Amino acid sequence: MNDDALVAGVDEAGRGPLAGPVVVAAVILDPAWPIAGLADSKVLSPARREKLAVEIRIRALAFSVIEVGVGEIDELNILQASLVGMSRALRALAMPPRLALIDGNKLPRDLPCAARAIVDGDALEPAISAASILAKVVRDARMRELDQLHPGYGFAVHKGYPTAAHRAALESLGPCAEHRRSFAPVRQHVLFE
Repeated sequence: MNDDALVAGVDEAGRGPLAGPVVVAAVILDPAWPIAGLADSKVLSPARREKLAVEIRIRALAFSVIEVGVGEIDELNILQASLVGMSRALRALAMPPRLALIDGNKLPRDLPCAARAIVDGDALEPAISAASILAKVVRDARMRELDQLHPGYGFAVHKGYPTAAHRAALESLGPCAEHRRSFAPVRQHVLFE
């Protein structure tokens, strides 16, 4: 394998929600086996994301998906938790990348390889698009699981984002164990813990 081919794309899903983990994926695509239709996960339908996620898992040279849980998010803050997840995802790859292309404008401090931050990278770089898709598919599945464990919040529908329905559920039920207490809309509903 040509070392120049080992470029990993890195992206996260779930920085904005009030509940659930932030999920980070790293993907090294195979330049000899391109995947048609890669794009920012936010512009793809759920069905298209699911189909592409299967293709990515089959065709990629390597991929990893890391969850950073609510406890760490509350301890570190969401930005630092996302950056920690990016570093972990790169380290978890089955082959070390030569370069990491990271969506956004910040780089983690302790990366295992050279890296470049790319604003809107999930729309510009196929490897970042692939990471965006894997992270979103895994996080959405996790939120459906959390919906079963914590009924009444609507996690399967809004995926933890601060929708009117989610805010209403917080108002009536209070936060559950998967809510990010460091986020102001959740913190205002925490009485005594």
